[in-house]
Amino acid sequence: MKTLIIAEKPDMGRNIAAAIEPKAKNYRSYLEGEQYIITWAIGHLIGLAEPEAYDDKYKKWNINDLPIIPDQFKLVPNARTIDQLKVIGELAKRSDLLVNSCDAGREGQHIFSLIQRHLQLGQPVKRLWISDLTPETIRKGFQELKDGSEYENLTKAARARSEADWLIGMNGSRAFTTKHNVLLSVGRVQTPVLALIYDRQKTIEAFSSLKFFEVEGHFTQNEVAYKGMWQGDRLTDGAKAEALAAKVKGKPGRVASYEVKDTKEYPNKLYDLTLLQREANGKYAFSAKKTLDIAQALYEKHKVISYPRTNSNYVTEQNIPEMHKTLSALQGTSYDEWVKGANRNLVHKGNKFICNPSKVEDHHAILPTNRKASGLSADEAKLYDLIVRRFLSQFYPAAEYKVHTVFTEVEEESFKTTVKELLSLGWKVIYGDQKKDKAKPAKGKGKEDEEEEEIEVNEPFSISPTDGVLCSDAVVKEKDTQPPKHYTEGTLLKAMESAGKQIEDEELRDAMKDSGLGTPATRAATIERLKNVGYVEMQGKKIAITQKGRTAIELIRGAGIELLTSPEMTGQWERRLNEIARGTAADGQFMENVKRFASMIVEKVRVQSRASKTSFEGETPSIKAGAKGRSSGSAAKASPDKPAGASRKRSGAGGSASAGTTAGAGRPKAGAETAADTGPKIIGACPRPGCGGTIFMGRKGYGCSHYKEGCKFVIWKENHGRTLTDAQVKALIEKGRTGKLKLTAEDGALLEGKLVLANMDTGQLSIE
Repeated sequence: MKTLIIAEKPDMGRNIAAAIEPKAKNYRSYLEGEQYIITWAIGHLIGLAEPEAYDDKYKKWNINDLPIIPDQFKLVPNARTIDQLKVIGELAKRSDLLVNSCDAGREGQHIFSLIQRHLQLGQPVKRLWISDLTPETIRKGFQELKDGSEYENLTKAARARSEADWLIGMNGSRAFTTKHNVLLSVGRVQTPVLALIYDRQKTIEAFSSLKFFEVEGHFTQNEVAYKGMWQGDRLTDGAKAEALAAKVKGKPGRVASYEVKDTKEYPNKLYDLTLLQREANGKYAFSAKKTLDIAQALYEKHKVISYPRTNSNYVTEQNIPEMHKTLSALQGTSYDEWVKGANRNLVHKGNKFICNPSKVEDHHAILPTNRKASGLSADEAKLYDLIVRRFLSQFYPAAEYKVHTVFTEVEEESFKTTVKELLSLGWKVIYGDQKKDKAKPAKGKGKEDEEEEEIEVNEPFSISPTDGVLCSDAVVKEKDTQPPKHYTEGTLLKAMESAGKQIEDEELRDAMKDSGLGTPATRAATIERLKNVGYVEMQGKKIAITQKGRTAIELIRGAGIELLTSPEMTGQWERRLNEIARGTAADGQFMENVKRFASMIVEKVRVQSRASKTSFEGETPSIKAGAKGRSSGSAAKASPDKPAGASRKRSGAGGSASAGTTAGAGRPKAGAETAADTGPKIIGACPRPGCGGTIFMGRKGYGCSHYKEGCKFVIWKENHGRTLTDAQVKALIEKGRTGKLKLTAEDGALLEGKLVLANMDTGQLSIE
C-alpha cells in the first residue's frame, strides 16, 4: 500500500511530486512513484447541496417554505470535476495513509475535509503545512508532517463558516427575493460590506461643503525664507481673512518659540495579503481579486513568494535564516545594488518590528523566496517588485529627520511652521526611483491640514530664536471642507479588515484582525460578488452603489434586521470562528445562534410590505464629473438580461441564492419585461459545454436563456474599454475571439489586441 497525497490544485501536486518523487510516472490526473501517489482537487470538488436536495418543494421559491434549516447538511460533487473526485476515490483504495497537502489555511482544510467526508475515507491522515513551494521547503515539510487530528478545530471552523453562510444566504436571499419579486442576494459578509458602501455614500450625499479661508505668512530672517499658517479659529469670512493678511503683511515679527526634535521613520511592515491588495490598488489600480490571482501565481506557478493568503505582517524565529538566504539569492539580480547596501545585522530574532511569533498564527508575512524570478508577466513583475522592495527595506536603517517647529508672531498674530529636514534616507533609498509618497498625517490630523503645515526639505534648515523676522507677504487661500472620499477597493479592504471602524493606529488594527469582515482569502471574492450581483459599479477606481444596492440595504434595515447589515456583528462572528479554530469556542453553539438568526430574518421579512418595482431601477449617478469609463469584465454593472426598465437578475448573479427563481410561481421568463412584444435579440448558441441555451442581448450584456437552469455565461457590453457590438459577441461565442481591436488593459494601458473567450463557463474575456 502506498501513501496518497492530495494537493489542492494540479500545479501544487506536480511541485510536491518533483520534490519528493521525482521519478513518479505521470497518469494525467495523478502521479505515481515507489512510495507516493500524488493527486489533487481542482479547488472545491464538493459543495453543500441546494435546498431541493432536501425536498422537491424547494425547487420553487416560496416564502411559506422558509426557513430551510437542514438537520444534517448534504454534500454534492461539483458536476464539472466529478471525474477527478472518482480518481481520488479509486486511488484511496490503494492507500493506507493520506496526506492532506491542500493550501495551509482554513479553506484548504475545508476542501480536504469535504473530500474525506463525501468519499468516507477512513485512513489515518497526516498534514503538510508549509508556507512556500520551493523543493527544500516541501522536503522539509514532509520530514515534519503533523498528525491530521491537530487540525480538527480548524476543520470545525471551516465547516461552521460554510454552513453558516449557506443558512444566511439561502434563507435571506429567498425571503427577500420572494417578498419583493426581484432577485436579491443576501450574505453573512457581503451584506455588511454593502452597508459600509451605502453608509459612506449617504454621508457624502448629506455633506454640505463649507467655504473657509487660510492665511499663509511668508517670512524672512537673514538669508532664510519660510512659510507659516495662521493659528486661530477657522475663518469663514473672506473679508476678515483679507484684513488679517493686510494687518501682518510687511510688518516685523519675532520667533515666539522654536523647537527642534530628532525623529526616525522605520521601514513599513512586511505585507499581509490585505495590505498588499490595498497598496497594489493604490499604486497600480489592481482589483483585490487581480492582486490575489497574481500573488497566487507568484506562489504556486513561479514559486518566488511565500503563501500569500496570510493575515500576519510578521515572521517567526525560524524565518530569519531564510530571509538572509533570500537576501543572498537576490545578488546579481536587478536588486543587486540594494542587496549590497543591506545591513544583515538589522534582521534578527530580537527585532520585534519584524520577528514576532505571537502575531503569526497560520502563516508568516509574505516574503520572496530564494528562487530567482524569471518569465514573469508585466503585472506579476509589478507585484513581485512591491514584495521584494518591502522585504529589502527591512535590512535598512530608519530614515532620520530633524523636525523644526516654529511659532512666529506678527502684530500679536501667531503662525506655525513645521519643517522636516532630511538627515539620512535610510530604507527610503529603496524607493528613491519612485514618486514620493505624501507624508502620513499625524494622529488626529486631517491630511489637508498636515500637508499644508509640514514642509519636507533636503537642505539644512535653521533659524535664530533671538533675531527678528519680517513678514514679507501674507496670502489668503480659499478652501472648501471636503466630504469623506468614496471607497476604492483599497480603502474598502482597509475598512473590511477593521469591521468598518476608522482605525489609524496600527496596533489597534492588528487587534481587530480577528474580527474583520471575512478573511484575507475571501475579501476579494466578496467585492467581486457585489459587482456581479449588480449592487455596486466601478467608476474608475471608485466604488459606486447602484440603485439596486441602495434598495437592498434599505429593505433589510426596514425589515428590522439591522444586525444583518452590521459590520460589528459580522466581525464578532468572524472572531468566534477564529476561536473555534483555536479550540476556545464551541462550533455547536455558534451554529445554534446562526440558525436562530436565519429564522428571525425570515419572520421579519414575512411581515414586510412589498417594495415597488421601480425602487430597484435607475442609472447609478456618476460620482465624479468626467469620470473615466466604467470598468469591465468582473466589475460588471448589472444583469445582462435586464432590458430597459427590468429589475430581475439572471441566476448566476444570485450566488448563495443560487437558482434564478423568484416569487411563488417561481421563475422569470427568459426575456421577460423586454420592450413591447419584440422579445430578446438572439445572438447565437451558448458556448458553455452541454448547456444548449441561446445567447440573447440584454440592456447591459449578453446572457444565456438557460440562466434559470443555472448557466452563468455572460459577456458584458462594456469590456476592456469598448462597447461590444453584436457581431463581436457572435465572433466570441462562435470562434472564441474577435478581430484586432483597440483595447484598454486592466491597468489602464492602451493597446491593440484580440478579445478572447477565456472561460467558457462564465464568459470572462481576456486580451490576446
